[in-house]
Amino acid sequence: MRGLPAAARGYIGCAALAAALCAAPAAGLGADAPWSRALALATLYGLCEQLRRCPPPGGRVPYGTASGASGGFPAGWASPVLLAGAFLLPPPLAALVAVPGALSAPAEPRFAAARRVWHAAELGPACWAAAQVFRALGQHPLSAPQFPLVLLPAAAAAATFCAVLAVLDGGVLAAAERHPVRTAWRGLLARSLGPQLVHGLAGLMMAVLWRSSYGPPAALLVLLPMYLSCWVFAQYHRERAAHQATIRALVQAVDIKDRYTRGHSERVGRASVMIARELGLPEDRMEALRFAGILHDVGKLGVPTRLLRKDGPLTPQERRVIELHPEYGHEIVRGIGFLEEARAAILHHHERLDGSGYPYGLTGHQVPEVARVVAVADAFDAMTSTRSYRRARPVPVAVAELRKCAGAQFDPRMVHALVASLDRYGWHPDLVTAADAEPATGRSGRGGRQPQEAGGGAPAPVGPVPVEPVAVEPVPVDPVAVEPVPVVPVPWPERAGRDGGR
Repeated sequence: MRGLPAAARGYIGCAALAAALCAAPAAGLGADAPWSRALALATLYGLCEQLRRCPPPGGRVPYGTASGASGGFPAGWASPVLLAGAFLLPPPLAALVAVPGALSAPAEPRFAAARRVWHAAELGPACWAAAQVFRALGQHPLSAPQFPLVLLPAAAAAATFCAVLAVLDGGVLAAAERHPVRTAWRGLLARSLGPQLVHGLAGLMMAVLWRSSYGPPAALLVLLPMYLSCWVFAQYHRERAAHQATIRALVQAVDIKDRYTRGHSERVGRASVMIARELGLPEDRMEALRFAGILHDVGKLGVPTRLLRKDGPLTPQERRVIELHPEYGHEIVRGIGFLEEARAAILHHHERLDGSGYPYGLTGHQVPEVARVVAVADAFDAMTSTRSYRRARPVPVAVAELRKCAGAQFDPRMVHALVASLDRYGWHPDLVTAADAEPATGRSGRGGRQPQEAGGGAPAPVGPVPVEPVAVEPVPVDPVAVEPVPVVPVPWPERAGRDGGR
């Protein structure tokens, strides 16, 4: 355990001591105790843990239903074995079932021994508590279960098992990974209670089959659908991980090409989710809006780097080229299925309700809802983040500007939703910004160009600043033929003034 914080070592030690105290009474149970059943369940659980080293073709069984500092909750498909032990064994023996498998389970190389000890230490009290609750509600391990009366004690035992793990897991998050105490336990119980109740039902089925005339082999049949369901669950999470990797790669490419707005995309995604949550949109649409906010400026990959980094005024033709970046972005993400709804926001986030935006000059509700959300989030972050030419504006000032432009440039409903969310949650722009790369200079620009305050080129929400309508005609610019993204970033501290159309 060398390298672990002293608080983590002490916490894991206390948990291990509690597990030992839970299992200690097993020594006094005598030869009449169901030792063979406990040994069989312990062996079965150990095999389940080891099977994670040999996943099914193309998949990997997830480690747990929640991620803790040292491995989190037990492998989802093996939890019924532990709960079956709570239903079939006295509490001290139930506490012992998990120990051999947990101590031999796969673990991350860093602090592997500590993770295994912790895994066994948290499972012991959880199984002991579940068995105690099951007995306290009138069920005896050696008696035949009476349906449907046994369902309530089984559910209570599964909920207790989940609650003990949540309490212990939150503590190790605070002690080992130094999570803030006020947030270490947040969501642990809620995320895992449903799955553990299902595992409790599966564990009860195992216990019933174990005691039936068919014997223990019949109980093994319960594990097959659990294993397959966890494999499907793992497939889903791998697909989500691939989506995240795709988005991360696109955002990184934009940041390399235009480091001027580093971190802007992630913050726009965060603000878009705040608006969506306030509007009461469903979870899938909130996810789509997060993707849309993060990728709203991906079309910059089709804009020549010399224009993005140009000091001095832009010519009308250069301005038209930059204002094609929403269409470039729309084409870049075309064909990526999970970004279908985000494409509308990428294409239309520079439209204005009064029709003076681009690329198509849409008005009112012709502008898609997702684009209206991202437009407000984009402008808000642009005003509240530090840029090379000016300091960040305070949130109240940015809110006042958004309200001033509501109805002409922004959808008032989206502005109201963002303001309400800010009042409730506040704004914490703790992601990387351009200020990390260079300090604000306070200069207003070169060549008479005043920088407008908009993330990634949004029209500036600073009073009645008119944005000239741009007739978007086909411009002979091939996004593939422009300058390649440099592998080695070039110096850019001289760049102070920028045009808001970018």
